[in-house]
Amino acid sequence: MDLMTTAEVAAYLRIKERTVYDMAGKRQIPCTRATGKLLFSRRQIDRWVEGLTELPAGQPGSPPPIYAGSSDPLLEWALRESGSGLATLTGGSRDGLTRLGNGEAVVAGVHIREGDGAAYNTATVRRELPWPDVVVIRWAERQQGLLVAPGNPLGLRSLEDIFGKRPRLALRPEGAGSRILFDSLVRESGRDEGELVGSAREALTEGDLAAMITDGEADCGLGVAAAVPRHGVDFVPLGIAEQFDLVMRRRDFFEPPLQKLMWFARTEAFRRRAEGHPGYDTGRLGEVVLNG
Repeated sequence: MDLMTTAEVAAYLRIKERTVYDMAGKRQIPCTRATGKLLFSRRQIDRWVEGLTELPAGQPGSPPPIYAGSSDPLLEWALRESGSGLATLTGGSRDGLTRLGNGEAVVAGVHIREGDGAAYNTATVRRELPWPDVVVIRWAERQQGLLVAPGNPLGLRSLEDIFGKRPRLALRPEGAGSRILFDSLVRESGRDEGELVGSAREALTEGDLAAMITDGEADCGLGVAAAVPRHGVDFVPLGIAEQFDLVMRRRDFFEPPLQKLMWFARTEAFRRRAEGHPGYDTGRLGEVVLNG
């Protein structure tokens, strides 16, 4: 990471060093005190400055109408049915934040476990997107567990069983929310991922994971309960409720694509569809989790 001192960031921004101290004290500029003194990431400063730039709608620099980030069956259906006009590019939670930060998407879907799992997404968003107008909107709470073959032939009941019974485990790619969750669960268990029997390849999406299980390429993998009715697999609950959120710029939230999506999420058609997805709680859908 390219770190700058207070004097260096003052020269970089062409402002007084005292102004930098004042802004840092008021949390108006991204900084860290990890070493006991103020340090500034050049990358985050660049993103922060970009976030302060106002561009006319439709002008070059406005993000393309793309949803990036984690795959979610209910959300992807709603993006189509709402007429939002947003294309989907589902490469995982961290990929979504990267694309949003680079101006390659207008909204990102994330479910990144933080710390002991009591919190999701917000600390990561603050760190990765130090914009003054970043907004995080709750989409749903989802149940995570093990996807297994129909009938659960190996009798898997817990995370410990993937070590004791040594099934072929399909992992999600690095940066996917489910992979971040799985890695943290393994660390907390005190076990070593080297003990696991992995499948020949990673599962790029929830659908890919389910297909690998039904095709016999893998025995199990961490996924959401909503994958069960769509893909013909079974689900072993692990008692994990995760938060799935939408991340965007405040200005983009009020544009037609996202307004159409949020309006549709309040309709009876959406409610019925959500009820048909097991393991979903949309009671807080639309709640502002972070605003700037």
